[in-house]
Amino acid sequence: MLVNLDPTSAHKLVPLLAARELKLSCAESCTGGLLAGALTSVPGCSRVFVGGIVAYANQAKIDLLKVSSQLLADNGAVSKEVAIAMAIGAARAFDCSIALSTTGIAGPGGGSKDKAVGTVWWAMYYREQVAAARLVLQGDRDTVRIEAVARILSAVVDELKEA
Repeated sequence: MLVNLDPTSAHKLVPLLAARELKLSCAESCTGGLLAGALTSVPGCSRVFVGGIVAYANQAKIDLLKVSSQLLADNGAVSKEVAIAMAIGAARAFDCSIALSTTGIAGPGGGSKDKAVGTVWWAMYYREQVAAARLVLQGDRDTVRIEAVARILSAVVDELKEA
């Protein structure tokens, strides 16, 4: 099923990155490429968007993003620690100044008492620093994925405007 993602924040982010001469990459799990898709929907994004990795399976996170298998075992794929490791892995893989990552439980199944359906961890690597945040979203699978991307892009725009 194709989803309709409002690219408003992506249209704000691309020129902000270009004005600062920053390159961005992403590592996605639960959003499955929607973040990269939102960015590439913007004309001229090739000036700032280098690429993305959809690492849905843990082995892909390990092989492609160099996330530690021990980190995954200790914290689970849906965690602050893994989101941070994924962002660092994307920054290194693409040699970018900014990298975003997503990992979460979009549903309808897969949730637990500690990690409910709609839990999404995301991280932003920027200037050798990494910050992560948790979203707890409501709705069906598509809604969770779309809302996560929208909120992440909006937060990144806000962060860059303040920087």
